[in-house]
Amino acid sequence: MIDHLRDLASVREATDRLLATVSSWDNAALAEPSRLPGWTRGHVLAHVARNADALVNVLHGLPMYQDGATRDADIERDAGRPLDVQLADLRATADRFQAAAEEPADWSRTVELRNGVTDSASRVPFRRWVEVALHHVDLGAGYELADLPEDFLLREIDFLADRWSGRSDVPPVTLRSADGRDLGTTGGTEGGPVTVEGSLGDLLGWLAGRGDKGAALVTKGGPLPELPPL
Repeated sequence: MIDHLRDLASVREATDRLLATVSSWDNAALAEPSRLPGWTRGHVLAHVARNADALVNVLHGLPMYQDGATRDADIERDAGRPLDVQLADLRATADRFQAAAEEPADWSRTVELRNGVTDSASRVPFRRWVEVALHHVDLGAGYELADLPEDFLLREIDFLADRWSGRSDVPPVTLRSADGRDLGTTGGTEGGPVTVEGSLGDLLGWLAGRGDKGAALVTKGGPLPELPPL
């Protein structure tokens, strides 16, 4: 069962962890490349801040973003700001999200996310946790997929496995943890079945297109499938 209040507490912890990392930088560190192609660390932080505002919109029944072009332009606009401005924006937007998520509401209601995707409002705090935590990893500042809590890793693996399910360009895949736990299946029905086994961090990295994208995973039945971009 989803506990949005517990997830909100995890969002705050993840945000504090991110802020502690970024607070130790200078402007030069902010301008360094992130692990996301074409984005500096400033782009990543600008995206994290704008995502908080976007999810406030979702919780208030508004469109998440005005449109894709505006979303991209806002990130580009904010990417080159100095460190003190980035930090102030991260703190302010995190507080706005927290306040909006603490308002009395029907958490079973359906909300609309980006590109027409719908979900339960109760999942929004976890989606924010994902944004903060994975983009912390994307900064390349010493916080890695393996540092993420197991509960987080299992839930996000399950989410991404569902996202890739039914895809004709992904063969049927069974996911298994390094300690032998069955983590479900993903992919479509075409092609030979493949079992993919490894640490939770490596599995998430492959499903999310991050880290070494599954280089450390062990496969049975065929090579590691190449996933399309998220």
